[in-house]
Amino acid sequence: MNKHINSVLVLGLGKVGHLVALLLHETGFKVTGADLKVTETFPFPAEAIDITSETDLSKGIKDHDAIISCLPYHFNVGVARVAAQCDTHYFDLTEDVQTTREIMELSRNASVVMAPQCGLAPGFIAIAGASLASSFDKIRSIKLRVGALPKHPTGLLGYAFNWSPEGVVNEYLNDCEVIEGGVRKWVSPLEWLEKIVIDGVQLEAFTTSGGLGTMCETYDGLVENLDYKSIRYMGHAALMNFLLHELLMREDKVNAGKLLVNAKPPVSEDVVYIHASVEGWIHGQLTREEFVRAYPPVVIAGKARRAIAWTTAASICAVLEMVNSGALPRKGFIKQEEIPLATFLATHNGRLYDGQHHGGKLV
Repeated sequence: MNKHINSVLVLGLGKVGHLVALLLHETGFKVTGADLKVTETFPFPAEAIDITSETDLSKGIKDHDAIISCLPYHFNVGVARVAAQCDTHYFDLTEDVQTTREIMELSRNASVVMAPQCGLAPGFIAIAGASLASSFDKIRSIKLRVGALPKHPTGLLGYAFNWSPEGVVNEYLNDCEVIEGGVRKWVSPLEWLEKIVIDGVQLEAFTTSGGLGTMCETYDGLVENLDYKSIRYMGHAALMNFLLHELLMREDKVNAGKLLVNAKPPVSEDVVYIHASVEGWIHGQLTREEFVRAYPPVVIAGKARRAIAWTTAASICAVLEMVNSGALPRKGFIKQEEIPLATFLATHNGRLYDGQHHGGKLV
């Protein structure tokens, strides 16, 4: 099947989902939003769908060329399975490793695209890192770091939950796949602490799960060291280790998330830090290349959008654009690291990452 995308169903109209739908609507796609309950008015049609009912989900999906899941990760395998059965292209934002593996297995017999991990990390960070790595003859290390932080931090944690608390707690507790010394292995989260300075701001980074997506599989045997870390303000890792492990909140993920959001609710002024670096040899010369950015909120459709929201939403929208145009395959599993950075940045939504977008401007 070589299916073009005209009509898109966006499942989940929360912090990111409604912006995904809005961006695609502004790009010219026919968009329908969906959630369990629809209480807001959007510039695109929206309907209520019970995703726990395979019958309702199939009915909602079958009239669309593509579906984007902006739901919590534990719903995604079920949604992807129905999408494959309905011959509907599937995209999501999951960072969960097991979810991705199951969707990859579904893609083996699918006649359409199965593209999980299309957000920021995993997602854009893999595209940026792979782009740097492509110019090297031999790679010593690929180091990918991402942080979504309040611009004006307060308190010892220096954090605000502008992203899913469920996702954050999940990545703080699940083991992290890396390549170390040429060996593919699993290591603990909240470890391998390091200092990073971006634009004069001192930050720390530590291992968290899921950010590499499928890169360990792709670069196995090609790189000596590959790892992903989350960026936070200094002191964050020690406090999260105390909360989750010494106070045993790891045994109650739901209440851990509620506790953290209650203490550190979302803020409007945030910043997304991206730090990708590759070391290796080019024409026999040991070299280091970097992609380092600090992304602020932007104005889209007359409203300021948080940095974490637009970076995530723009990334998945750009990937969908590339599938539709034929710049990416229209069948099978798509690895983020196989997406060309230049082509991504040339899409209508990818241009946001370069500060160039119709109707979007930095604030």
